[in-house]
Amino acid sequence: MKVFGHRGYSGMYPENTMLSFQKAADTGCYGIELDVQLTKDGQLVVIHDETIDRTTDGTGAVVDYTFEELRRFDASAIKGGTHGFQPIPSFEEYCEWVKERDLVTNIEIKSGVYYYEDIEEKTVEMVRRFGLTDRVLFSSFNHASLFRLQQLAPEIPRGALVEYVDLGNAGYYCERYGFQNYHPGVEWLTEENVKNCKAHGVGVNVWTVNDMGVLEKLYEWGCDGVFTNYPGVCKAWLDTREA
Repeated sequence: MKVFGHRGYSGMYPENTMLSFQKAADTGCYGIELDVQLTKDGQLVVIHDETIDRTTDGTGAVVDYTFEELRRFDASAIKGGTHGFQPIPSFEEYCEWVKERDLVTNIEIKSGVYYYEDIEEKTVEMVRRFGLTDRVLFSSFNHASLFRLQQLAPEIPRGALVEYVDLGNAGYYCERYGFQNYHPGVEWLTEENVKNCKAHGVGVNVWTVNDMGVLEKLYEWGCDGVFTNYPGVCKAWLDTREA
């Protein structure tokens, strides 16, 4: 089972910051999950929410700030500012960092609340510029973005994110529309749907797994990967289990 650091090592460090990504990488986890959005001046930035209120010391929508303006806000505020000043990273900065590391990156396209113009094109261009096409996968709750990514970069696998409820017959759905992976929320996933995905050759990567009992259940069900806020803990458990 593959372990992805969800927004890095977000259980202990400010999410979606370079510090959080480095701490996740230090655990030896398989990969990192992050979120991309666009600034007012069209720059790709790594941040989860469409506003900066929850994760920084600022307020307002990401799309209402230029990249340089966003860099002034402290993304460590979500952890009480105890990790020093942590700026919102650009996606370019992340790509420059990860290209030298043995990590797979799950890139979530945040287009479900605000549909950013050309976000798919810009993300694919950046991935190709840094030679990362064989070390990334895309995901989105907005499956229209996945269809666009299929047109732009058919060689890069895609995962259909599903929120709130499990999708019945998910394996058939993903196979029919060319999604190599199914990304359900852990609270609603059933073993039946895992089996359905397996029957259709679709991988199952589950979010957000922070409970060891749940992790063990997903392991027994044969899930392919988990997104966790505590990649060090999950990686240690899996290493022990598979030893």
